[in-house]
Amino acid sequence: MPAIVAASDEEDTPHYHGHRQRLRERLLRAGPDALQDYELIELLLFSAIPRRDVKPLAKKLLAEFKSLWALVNASPERLVQAGLSEGAASTLIITGAIALRAQKKAIVGGALLNNWQRIVDYCRMAMAHETVEQFRLLFLDRKNHLIGEEVQQRGTIDHTPVYPREVVKRALDIGAGALVLAHNHPSGDPTPSKDDIAMTRAIVEACKPLGITVHDHIIIGHAEVTSFKTLGLL
Repeated sequence: MPAIVAASDEEDTPHYHGHRQRLRERLLRAGPDALQDYELIELLLFSAIPRRDVKPLAKKLLAEFKSLWALVNASPERLVQAGLSEGAASTLIITGAIALRAQKKAIVGGALLNNWQRIVDYCRMAMAHETVEQFRLLFLDRKNHLIGEEVQQRGTIDHTPVYPREVVKRALDIGAGALVLAHNHPSGDPTPSKDDIAMTRAIVEACKPLGITVHDHIIIGHAEVTSFKTLGLL
């Protein structure tokens, strides 16, 4: 009777297991800058998809979403449509949320003058990949230190209903002495519309009697940012 030869551990181990270990070791040894974008995505997917070679999937996702930031800020529906399970989609979404929250904490409490570019960068991170319009308020104290930030309204692909009285109410609730307004244009073009200009002027007029200053209104496009102050509209 012929002897039964047991399969070796090496034969039983999927080929991508060694790749996963090597990728982790390179991350720890050389740091994340030594890895390609798709390799960082692979590392995120390892725990969510333990029994599959995720390199082709990582490359496919990066090609479809164009950038790491767009990928980790995509909606759950889009990620599932792209072939991810809910668990894997959650891993990517959580990664984006942690990065954005860390950026927010880094700017809150800082002076507007010293933090301006970081505030603009934060608004771009938070809004550039939104598929509908979103209107944000950034609250400052009397010394122009950022004390808070929040989404005030969400709208449609080309319109966000904003009510000056609600803006003023939130500023008073927070105890803000000044505001920076920000919203995105999902079309990608940050040029202010007539409605944008009219709405901004209405908010400025509503804030004046209460001594609340509107420092700027930032419009976020896909690649560019427009400032009402720079354009002379404030």
